[in-house]
Amino acid sequence: MAAKPEPTQLEKEQMFGMMEKEMEYRVDLFNRLTQTCFDKCIEKRYKEAELNMGENSCIDRCN
Repeated sequence: MAAKPEPTQLEKEQMFGMMEKEMEYRVDLFNRLTQTCFDKCIEKRYKEAELNMGENSCIDRCN
């Protein structure tokens, strides 16, 4: 059984670039989901420091 050859420096840089893009995509997706749920569930005028029961339920179900 032959050993798998080590990736070249160019291949390593390409893999790192792809991983970096994937992380950027995941962070962007998370941020958009968070903003969507916030806009959908949280009242615009803050009345209390804590979320009310309706807001908590909405956040739990938000996707």
